[in-house]
Amino acid sequence: MSEISGYVVDVIGKKITKGIVLFENGIIQKITPSEEVDNQYIIPGFVDAHIHIESSMMLPSEFARYSVIHGTVACVCDPHEMANVCGIEGIDYMIENGRNSPMKFYFGAPSCVPSTHHETSGAVLDAVDVENLLLRDDIYFLAEMMNFPGVIHNNKQVHAKLDAAKRIGKPIDGHAPELKGDDLTAYAAGGITTDHECMTIAEAEAKIALGMTVQIREGSAAKNFDDLLPLLEKYPDKIMFCSDDKHPDDLLKNGHINTLVRRAVAAGYDPMDVLRICSLTPIRHYKLDVGLLQVGDEADFVVVNNLTDFEVKATYIKGEKVSENGKTTYERFIPTSLINQFNANKITVEQLNVNHTGGEMKVINVDDGQLFTSKVRHLPGHDNGNVVSDTENDILKLVVYNRYQPSEPAIAFIKNIGLKRGALASTVAHDSHNIVAVGTSDAEIVSAINQIIDSRGGILACEGDKTCLLSLPVGGLLSDIEGHIIAERYEQVDAMAKELGSTLRAPFMTVAFMSLLVIPELKLGDRGLFDGRNFKFVELMV
Repeated sequence: MSEISGYVVDVIGKKITKGIVLFENGIIQKITPSEEVDNQYIIPGFVDAHIHIESSMMLPSEFARYSVIHGTVACVCDPHEMANVCGIEGIDYMIENGRNSPMKFYFGAPSCVPSTHHETSGAVLDAVDVENLLLRDDIYFLAEMMNFPGVIHNNKQVHAKLDAAKRIGKPIDGHAPELKGDDLTAYAAGGITTDHECMTIAEAEAKIALGMTVQIREGSAAKNFDDLLPLLEKYPDKIMFCSDDKHPDDLLKNGHINTLVRRAVAAGYDPMDVLRICSLTPIRHYKLDVGLLQVGDEADFVVVNNLTDFEVKATYIKGEKVSENGKTTYERFIPTSLINQFNANKITVEQLNVNHTGGEMKVINVDDGQLFTSKVRHLPGHDNGNVVSDTENDILKLVVYNRYQPSEPAIAFIKNIGLKRGALASTVAHDSHNIVAVGTSDAEIVSAINQIIDSRGGILACEGDKTCLLSLPVGGLLSDIEGHIIAERYEQVDAMAKELGSTLRAPFMTVAFMSLLVIPELKLGDRGLFDGRNFKFVELMV
């Protein structure tokens, strides 16, 4: 029998006692009171209540190696990204890969593949597919229902998915940016139990009043933690912490849920409430078999120096020490097979021509650190009748190009990317993960897109003959190499994007969300410019 001593934090009883935790065969057998204990705190492991592992560009097994050192023992995962590329085969690939690590991954059934029928994805999951997934023991919830118009207006397929989750008894995650009033009431009435898209206290309180649990998001692209943290004062039992997206360099350097715990306690909130938020609440909500430092529980816990710094000394999952002093204690899993789907023809400069009509055009206006965009109007610059990027006014041509079947590129214009030279391109392009590219000239954009096609997926910055590429051979989303190398290469590509002029904190993640049609206001899908508030295509020219 193994044992560890310290100040044992009981988040169920809301008490801290000196004691010795004894565990065997992965189960806590006893917690014995003792006056003589090590000067350390034993707390339940952290749970990320909503994450797309794909955002880390690491396979689940590799992601685990870099999150356990931060005290994370479990992740509630939406495999939506891989599902959009490879369908159920992609979901199975993520689940199977995750099983090759001690981390506890809890995957959901993606509810919106594609997220709307206004874009082209690599797969479609209808209501029958989703119900079959929900019937599986390795699927724990219905993942975020992004098609909020379908919920509100009683779309048959959407409600068949919701009804299946309710009938089977699995929770339903939400995605309801800016919904309010009767629309929000109708959305919640569909059985939606969570939301991670809140940007204001008022929005969060309206959702909590309808019985929803708010997941405060602090990711690499979208950051709502500071704005929503005051919710902890009145609603500590209706809050969870999540990252949603987590870049590889961010995970390695800045931590995971442990960072949010530290910040919340530093802001003056009760450590017990904070620890319950990132353990007890998600475990109970999703019915996870994650231990909570109770006798009979699986031995999933973290040893920290104190309840102020939360410096992780060791992480245990099922009684196995998986990290110690910032290092993983087990070997990485090396995958033997990769999956992908890619069928795009190379493009030409002529395909990017946009006729100048003499009037104003609609422009996507980016707000750094937010997934929402606004819409502005601008008189376009042109060259021989072709509307082109205008670096002086920071208005660049944006292209989304179908990578699943031959087609013509969709074209729009975007403000606040900041590039002065070159172009960026990526197959990390939510949610269908077609190719998205932005650049200072048509020739640079074409070069970027065609190099991405050659690599069959990745993120890339280029200028002339100079290219910096992070190849992502797994679904065009993930790399099969070691996490620290992924982080280094990501930093190199990110650095080149900033050398080319981008002032965004995370230029590639920001660009990746410019094709996410379900988040307002104006976005670009592979079929055209889309108004996310009215859920319809719009013309580029006013």
